[in-house]
Amino acid sequence: MTDPAPQPTYDYDLFVIGAGSGGVRASRIAAGYGARVAVAEEYRVGGTCVIRGCVPKKLLVYGSHFAEELQDAANYGWSVENLKFDWATLRDAVLRDVDRLNAAYTNTLDNNKVEHFLERATIAGPHTVKLASGREITAKVILVATGGWPVMPTFEGAEHAISSNEVFHLEALPKRVVISGAGYIAMEFAGIFNALGCQVTVVNRSETILRGYDASLRDRLLQITMARGIQYRFNCGIERIEKQADGTLLTHLKGQSDPLPADVVLVATGRRPKTDGLGLENAGIVPGSHGEIVVNDLAQTACPSIYAVGDVTNRIQLTPVAIREGHAFADRVFGGKDTRVAYDCVPSAVFSQPPIASVGLTEAQAREKLGNAVKIFTSDFRPMKNIFGHRPERGLYKLVVDAQSDKVLGVHLIGPEAPEVLQGAAIAVKAGLTKADFDATVALHPSMAEELVLMR
Repeated sequence: MTDPAPQPTYDYDLFVIGAGSGGVRASRIAAGYGARVAVAEEYRVGGTCVIRGCVPKKLLVYGSHFAEELQDAANYGWSVENLKFDWATLRDAVLRDVDRLNAAYTNTLDNNKVEHFLERATIAGPHTVKLASGREITAKVILVATGGWPVMPTFEGAEHAISSNEVFHLEALPKRVVISGAGYIAMEFAGIFNALGCQVTVVNRSETILRGYDASLRDRLLQITMARGIQYRFNCGIERIEKQADGTLLTHLKGQSDPLPADVVLVATGRRPKTDGLGLENAGIVPGSHGEIVVNDLAQTACPSIYAVGDVTNRIQLTPVAIREGHAFADRVFGGKDTRVAYDCVPSAVFSQPPIASVGLTEAQAREKLGNAVKIFTSDFRPMKNIFGHRPERGLYKLVVDAQSDKVLGVHLIGPEAPEVLQGAAIAVKAGLTKADFDATVALHPSMAEELVLMR
């Protein structure tokens, strides 16, 4: 009788490439199951959301809201004199919070005994990663969680434009901002700069903003932002950027003779999976058509020992989704639990001004699926918050309902604090509650949220 072949030994049970939200969660949970874990991050621990995305951007949104709040203060009896805004103060406060969060995420790794390498790592083989220093490390399982990266154009003068990565580090508040794109990143920064007093022009290749969101919300946001002074150039793109002698920029648009003067040109036309130079070919992994890592429902790639989670897979590019994917991966591979991620009923928000929040099917999606067996309920109202502000802006809440089962298929909101209101409604949609369940719930008055249970 022959002895069984010795099992291969590895430096780690799990090596994670990328210390963003998904990678850190996977590392922590796997280490909690007793795995020997290491993670490599080439920039800062925390990932896009914490370092250069949703968290610092939301802080800028809060900062910009004070322009409106302070203007309204007099109508509430407050005397506010000598109003002045200092961009550097807000910028530096935001960057300090990024430093705090970077330290907090690093402490999370340390507290869970996860070793971390602050350098780039690439895949050298099915069980091998190579650090930028040249060191090669082996692992039984490799997890790729490198996230996404802004898509930048190749037109003449593109080097004068910035992406959402750099916008947090502007030396001064620009007077004129041209934003290329009309997705959530573009619309959020358009609202921020507009509220802070900048002249904002949004340039978009189509005539649709926030593609994928319910049309009623998109139309309402377009009306409100135009009334607030944001200008739009639809059905065109940037042809070239010309830098002037005084440092300002002339943005030439395709098919239009009048260039747009700007102090900053922000390109926000999307993000793509960050897989360039990652060495996927060394493990026989072929990227998808958008550069993404293709995985099955277990987050496993074509190489059985390599997995991927988060934006690098190009499924749903949201931080909470990446966290759930990282957690589920660790549960399955190291915890012996068959944890899966449900991709239906994932709520999302756009922190535009006013914000949008949605969960479930849009009206168009529901009609495509069910035909005429769809009921739509809406509440078009003036938020109480706006009454003393002398703004005619109106909120819009919308329920998409299956006419046969009475099940609420989607909830779509635009108005002050819409994301805060939606989280509770998302639970109801996920639970499969009906319009009758909404109707049977007593309203919380006075609130905007009560509109959800008063639609008839």
